[in-house]
Amino acid sequence: MTTQNTRGRRRASGLTAELRTAGVAAHEPRPRDPHREFRRRKGPLRQMADFAAASGAGQKAGVALATTGLLLTVAVPGTGAMTAASESSQSAPSVENQPEIPAAANATIDFSRAAVSTTADPDSKLKQLLSAQSVGSITTSSSKGTLGAPLDTLTTASPFGYRVNPITGGLGEFHRGQDFVAQCGTPVHAAAAGKVTFAGWHPYGGGNRIVVDHGNGLETTYNHLSSFNVQVGQMVSRGDVVALSGTTGASTGCHLHFEVMVNGNVVDPLGWL
Repeated sequence: MTTQNTRGRRRASGLTAELRTAGVAAHEPRPRDPHREFRRRKGPLRQMADFAAASGAGQKAGVALATTGLLLTVAVPGTGAMTAASESSQSAPSVENQPEIPAAANATIDFSRAAVSTTADPDSKLKQLLSAQSVGSITTSSSKGTLGAPLDTLTTASPFGYRVNPITGGLGEFHRGQDFVAQCGTPVHAAAAGKVTFAGWHPYGGGNRIVVDHGNGLETTYNHLSSFNVQVGQMVSRGDVVALSGTTGASTGCHLHFEVMVNGNVVDPLGWL
């Protein structure tokens, strides 16, 4: 017996249709585990790793696989953690070994650097320099800085050597010292320890003048002073105030004319200051 559907196609019915339906049902596959295909695609190595993680033996599995040369695939997380922990324990200092430093809660911590000072004795240096050799053979490199400044601030007004005479305007005058700027009444200091050999009026233009002998042919002079408070034969120390600056003698204004003499001959004071 046959039947015809709405589209005009004939369809078998009866025994033949029943047999056909039974055959199709007999070959229909049974339902499968939905995870079976996923497990099949996993390799044996992946399955071992999953088993190790599920059983709580991940660390041991990583170590075991490392010995078989499979460290890159399975054991990286486990050994990475072990390595990091090992390096951390080696580099981090132990708290137990640190000394305890007790301090009050309101204690002030000061990290400022302590001031550094020296106890150099420039007079001793000058004395050694003068006693070691003839004063006439001392070079500028060795004498530089052995004399102290006669003023608190040194500003040159007229240098040592040949110049135009500030009073006459004549050319070729030899200036015997260094003129330093100083208002009248400025304190004048002894350049080094020594003995006062002259304190008075200088007849050749120096005005009120002081000469201090430092030994071994070295002398310093201070000129155009408004006043002085030392006398001949008095011992002075480096830095002592021996006079006040002025404009006495052959001077065009308040200043200090300072000289350095070696065996009676003037030299440039800047070679000693």
